[in-house]
Order: sequence, then C-alpha cells, then structure tokens
Amino acid sequence: METWVLITVAAAFLQNVRSAMQKHLKGVMGTTGATFVRFGFGLPFALFYLFVLWQVVGRPLPVPNGTFFLWAVIGGLAQIAATFLLVHLFSFRNFAVGTAYSRTEPAQAALFGLIFLGERASEGTLVAIAISVVGVMLISVARTTLSPRSLVTSVFSRTAGIGLLSGTFFGLSAVAYRSASLALAPSLPAPDYMMQASFTLGFVILLQTVVMLIWIVAREPGELKLIAAAWKPAFVVGFVGASASFGWFMAMTLQQAAIVKVVAQVEMLFTFASSFFIFREWINRLELIGCLLIVLGVVTLVLI
Repeated sequence: METWVLITVAAAFLQNVRSAMQKHLKGVMGTTGATFVRFGFGLPFALFYLFVLWQVVGRPLPVPNGTFFLWAVIGGLAQIAATFLLVHLFSFRNFAVGTAYSRTEPAQAALFGLIFLGERASEGTLVAIAISVVGVMLISVARTTLSPRSLVTSVFSRTAGIGLLSGTFFGLSAVAYRSASLALAPSLPAPDYMMQASFTLGFVILLQTVVMLIWIVAREPGELKLIAAAWKPAFVVGFVGASASFGWFMAMTLQQAAIVKVVAQVEMLFTFASSFFIFREWINRLELIGCLLIVLGVVTLVLI
C-alpha cells in the first residue's frame, strides 16, 4: 500500500477525534472560539514538528517564494471559513445533513485541481469520487423518512447550503495547500514531502492563529475567557488537529488533493465505529449501505 494512503487513513482517524472534541467545545464557547482552538492550540505542535525535522533530523529548510505565499494565504483563509461553517453546523438540530454535504469536498477539490493546477482526474477516479459521495449522501438521510419531498427538502435546506459552502472552502484549501507545498520543492536539494508539508503547515497555522486572534480581540473579546477556561480540552484539540493536518499536508504533497480526500472519507467509518462500539448506537440499513459505498469508493481508488 502506498505511503500517502497510510498517512491519509491515520490523519482521518485523528480528525475524527478532533471533530468530537471540537463539538464538545462548541457547547462551552462560541463558534469563533471553537474554530480558533484548532489553530491557536495547534500552532506549538506544528512548530515543534518543523523544529524536529530541521534541527534533530537535519533536513534543510525550504526557501519560500511568491507562489508559496499566495497559495498558503488562500488555503489558510479558506480553511478558516470552512472550519467556521462546519463548527456553526453543530448549532443546528439536523447538522448531520449539512456535515454530509461538506463531504462533497473531494468532488469540489477535483474541480479546483483542474482549474488551478490542470490536474485531470481519470475516469476511475471520478467513479470513485461519485461512489463515495453517494455513500455520504445516503448516510445524511438515513435517519429521516425517505421520500422525494424529504430528499428535495434536505438538498435545499439551510444546513445543506452551509455544508456545501463549507465543502467548497475545504476543497479550495486542499488544492491551495498542495500548490503551496509543491512550490517549495525547487528550493530544496531534493523533494522532501515531510519538510515541505511541515513548513507549509507551520506558516499556514501561524497565519490562521494571528488572523483569528485579531478578529476575536476586535469583535468577540469575551471568547478569550471561555477559551482560557477550557484550555485542557483545547490543548488536546490542538495536538490532534495539528497532527492530523500534518498528515493531510504530507499526503497532499504526494498525491492529488481530490484523490486524498476520497480516501479521507474513511473518517465516516471511524465515526460509525465509535457510535457502535463505544456508545452502543445501532446503525440502520441505509447507514450501512452508505458505509459500504464509501469503502467501495476508497477501494476503487486504491486499486486503479
């Protein structure tokens, strides 16, 4: 199995843990604060990973150029918007529908990859994307009464719109991060996906922390006390989030963002495994079919 696949699966598992912790934080602070925690508390860990590669392992630092800064800034701001929208979905009773639509990210990443990088997806890749997206859509309506009206209602609901927009920003950020990381390669003696990913992550998460901190101080200063009061779970979110992001950045340096994001759908399987084995929640037939379609999509992608 290729390295990027293993890295992606590990990152998906960590992201599942981070999402669960972030949902908890949404109950004790606002959307902005819960969004900031992912970046602000993840910054020390991202910089630590970079320090270890540079000073302990002895890998040379890349020299950033204009292309790197352009894509890193676009990716960083797009991810802030995507994360804010995703966390905002936790406020809705039917947030699962919106979250599912945010999972259209692979399809949107494929489109952005074609537009900005000229990366064409093969027919097999498009089939794999379609299969996994359909699987996620089935899961989104699995707990509702299925009818043409309910399907139309879910598609045009407010949560679906927010989720779709979140997926758009996530797809854009994924392609932007891949572009930024690849822009560093010419400045190195040889391509080094770990250092390229770590340097990109360090710059981006620093940018995100500064931007969000300025916003909070200027617009929502009360969030700072809530963040400080919840520093212990926030610390865990920061560690897990930075580790997951490092995995995503490495995988997307090695492979097209859209392809990585298809394999990343296995996060849904981790979510259902947690629900079944930890919380003893039964999975209904449609959810099981959706899970199987996600697995089929991932297997199709890996085998082509």
